[in-house]
Amino acid sequence: MQNSEIQRITNWLIDGARSSGTPSEMIAEVCEHLVAAGLPLSRFGIFIRTLHPEIFGRNFIWRQGQKVEIGTVDFEILDTPEFARSPLRIVFEEGLEVRGRMDDPDSKRFPFLDDMRAEGVTDYLAMPMPYLDGSIHATSWVTRQPGGFSDDDIAAIRTLVAPLARVSEIISLRRTAEMLLDTYVGNRAGARILGGQIRRGHNDTMQAAIWLSDLRGFTALSDRLPAETVVEILNQYFDCQVTAIRGHGGEVLKFMGDGLLAVFPIDEYIGDAAHVCARVLEAARESRASVEALAFPVGDVVERFRFGVALHVGNILYGNIGGGNRLDFTCIGPAVNLAARLEKITGRLGRTVVASEGFANACRHDWRELGEFPIAGFSKAQRVYGLAEETPVVMA
Repeated sequence: MQNSEIQRITNWLIDGARSSGTPSEMIAEVCEHLVAAGLPLSRFGIFIRTLHPEIFGRNFIWRQGQKVEIGTVDFEILDTPEFARSPLRIVFEEGLEVRGRMDDPDSKRFPFLDDMRAEGVTDYLAMPMPYLDGSIHATSWVTRQPGGFSDDDIAAIRTLVAPLARVSEIISLRRTAEMLLDTYVGNRAGARILGGQIRRGHNDTMQAAIWLSDLRGFTALSDRLPAETVVEILNQYFDCQVTAIRGHGGEVLKFMGDGLLAVFPIDEYIGDAAHVCARVLEAARESRASVEALAFPVGDVVERFRFGVALHVGNILYGNIGGGNRLDFTCIGPAVNLAARLEKITGRLGRTVVASEGFANACRHDWRELGEFPIAGFSKAQRVYGLAEETPVVMA
């Protein structure tokens, strides 16, 4: 390989790989330049561990003449026999290089390399890619060249790992920030925060369908069960709603004990309130079915659950609210207040789903008028609707 070409690729990486718009494009461009410079590379992989509650890491696989494949791996892989006997386990846990020349009997200790051997691979090299925070990530380099990688090839690869680590770390840090914001404040709010809306006063008015729910009998449940059990119940209970909400275009803004606040944005220019509210109602029905099916064994007893959700539609103020340098990206306004009051009515009426007059008018459905109710903080009584298909259940 030409040292000048390696230096050019290194400089390009240090400069941020600016000509590549995505991580996949950056990886493809690096590999193609390396092949053009004389590195006999047939396959390259980069494995990034992530700060995510469900995903252990992401992998990007380049093969000559093919598009980069992107995949994710969950934490269950750590307990598999395949991972226990994988070269990457040594890289991740010990930070060591692992080489597997197919003509070396020692390579037989890695079953993964049997597949490589069947594909005509002659040499495999896994190298640690340390980040500045001390975490260890990994790269893998594969060739079909007779005799495997030369000493010069391996020296060139080692030269490239450090600049590759720097640019991938920058990309990973931004992605981690996006994932953490999505996890804790929601994707819509996360995008705004990353976009620079980080000061008090950065607020927008938005029309949205509003979802506010809570679990029936939660106080009594918390009193008679261990706190750890209550947390497990809450997690499974929220799963019943979050999947449906996100699946129908909503965003969960906040968990408040057993309460959940979500919004479904309405595009005022398109005028899609009817379509959005229909999706909200479908999410409510799916959540109702999931909560009804939820059975949680506690000793000899199987706990069953009910919840209530209030649906409303209106304008909300959406943005940064808080004190000093502790802010919350949330929504406020009379529409949110009304949804919170309506949610309390679900319990009094023994209903799972209740809707405001505004929501019922936007979402044409077989609604049953439940009457007018005085609402604290509102000058006029509010007409409330329930689903005709629901049979009220008054809890003892």
